[in-house]
Amino acid sequence: MKKLINFLLTATTLAMLFVACQKVKDLPFYDNGTAVTLSSSVTSVAPAPADSLNNVISFAWTDPAYASDSSTFKYVLEIDSAGRNFSNKITKEVIGQRNTSLTGKDLNVILLNYGFAPGTACNLDFRVLSSYGNNNEQYKSNVINVMVTPYGDSSVLTSSVESAVCELNTASQKAVDFNWSASFNGYSGTVNYVIEYDSVGKNFAAPKEIAVGSSLYTKALTQGELNETALNSGVAGGEEGKIEYRVKASTSFGASVYSNVVAITIQSYFPLLRFYMPGGYQNATGNGNDWDPGTAPEFVRDLRSSVFNDMYYMYIYLPAGAKFKITQGRSWDVNYGGSGGVLSAGGADIGVGADGFYRISINRKTMQYDIREGRMGFVGGATGAGWNPPNVFPAYALGNVGTNLFLGVTDLAADGWKLIDNDQWNNGSNAVDETRSYGSSGSSGSELEVNGANFPNVTSAGRYRVIWDGRNVDKVVYEMTPATEMRIVGDGIDGVNAWDPGASPQMTYMGKGKWQLTLKLLGGKDIKFLAGNAWGAFDYEDNSGGSNATGVARKTKWDGGDNFKTPAAGGTYTVVLDEQAQTVTINP
Repeated sequence: MKKLINFLLTATTLAMLFVACQKVKDLPFYDNGTAVTLSSSVTSVAPAPADSLNNVISFAWTDPAYASDSSTFKYVLEIDSAGRNFSNKITKEVIGQRNTSLTGKDLNVILLNYGFAPGTACNLDFRVLSSYGNNNEQYKSNVINVMVTPYGDSSVLTSSVESAVCELNTASQKAVDFNWSASFNGYSGTVNYVIEYDSVGKNFAAPKEIAVGSSLYTKALTQGELNETALNSGVAGGEEGKIEYRVKASTSFGASVYSNVVAITIQSYFPLLRFYMPGGYQNATGNGNDWDPGTAPEFVRDLRSSVFNDMYYMYIYLPAGAKFKITQGRSWDVNYGGSGGVLSAGGADIGVGADGFYRISINRKTMQYDIREGRMGFVGGATGAGWNPPNVFPAYALGNVGTNLFLGVTDLAADGWKLIDNDQWNNGSNAVDETRSYGSSGSSGSELEVNGANFPNVTSAGRYRVIWDGRNVDKVVYEMTPATEMRIVGDGIDGVNAWDPGASPQMTYMGKGKWQLTLKLLGGKDIKFLAGNAWGAFDYEDNSGGSNATGVARKTKWDGGDNFKTPAAGGTYTVVLDEQAQTVTINP
């Protein structure tokens, strides 16, 4: 029985092996196939932008002779620049077909992303990798080489105007919009754009540039900026000229293309020239860093048409022995020194002997300069000096508050008046040493005019505070407020409601801008000075850094800041506010 069972097991095993062998023989058998032979329709090609959507090169290859349905065969066209053995290849996959094509744009994008420059011929290698659909039995074809020349695909530029009139008083208004299409379509890197310009007919032999940036396709220019392109291209101020513009696009590889050219006829104007006064005095006087044009104070432009862009002036404090020079612009590229009132390009340092507040005037046309006392005073029928300049100083002078800044308190009658910086009238010479008087037909806050109209008569005779403010050299103005009262307000006054202007004590006017009051102060509290009985009136804040010292003059400011500190110990004190010196002194 045991022998019978062993026989049956052996027979069964043999039968299973036989069946298995039969199944292997029944599986389909695929031949290995062969590498295809690749061919190209051209050996060289130079597509143009118009060919971007057109097929410019076709490829075909032989049958790989795989033993299956040819519609499932997989082909990969591999592309790389010549000589790199396809180490940085770009591929295109094809299923079931033995041919493919590339458009002009396809080729151009490949070349641009490889960093080839438009217009320069280069060699590309092509081959086909064939396989079954599951990537089995891969074979590489022969390599063919094609010379290809990329095109630029430059921008198309348009301008919103063909002509423009540029004027100084509207320099900030928009003059033109430039718009353009993208360059290097399909390029994956950064494309940087600039606008180039030059006068017509020069063919951009030495163009100037206006920076734009990457991925930006529009640029607006103001009248001032458009005027600058005309001046930079040789058009004289006040003349008309035609300027050409184009867009330059550059890839990160350094390839560049240029758009079409547009032209604009420009009526130019004389630009504003700016002058500065760098010197060894700057740091000590709070006027920037020594000998640094970038932080130096700027001269005020004399806006009279007869000296426009020629005459400049400044009122400034200088310490004894101060040295300085004059620069056009905030660099040393154009600078002037001099001696004896005569300017010279790159000349010697100019200096002053004694410390004091000076008026410094220059004339770039006559190449002269003038240094004299810097001062400002009240003159006219409404003032105590009358219309007689020799009576102005010192009795009716304003205080020298800072660079290009004066403040004075005086009584005005209902009559004409002006401000003046010398003890004689202007002589009409337009020379650097002439007197400047100032007036305006406008109300407080209006721009001042050199040797202009009288100020408007005051509606009510009385004491007034007047400020000559040239801190903004582009707009010198005057401010005027009543000076009939001055109050001390705060939480540091004994027996007075805290911060209540109407209940706060009034100071006594002592003349020449000085106010005084003796009162009881609480220790370690705050006060300020208010020229009225309600908030909103002209007021003074602390400019001393929070000092609470007694018997020491503390600097004031009127354009916002911290309160003044009362002395540490409470008691009776005499407070003196000097508006013309811009100080507060608290005396025990």
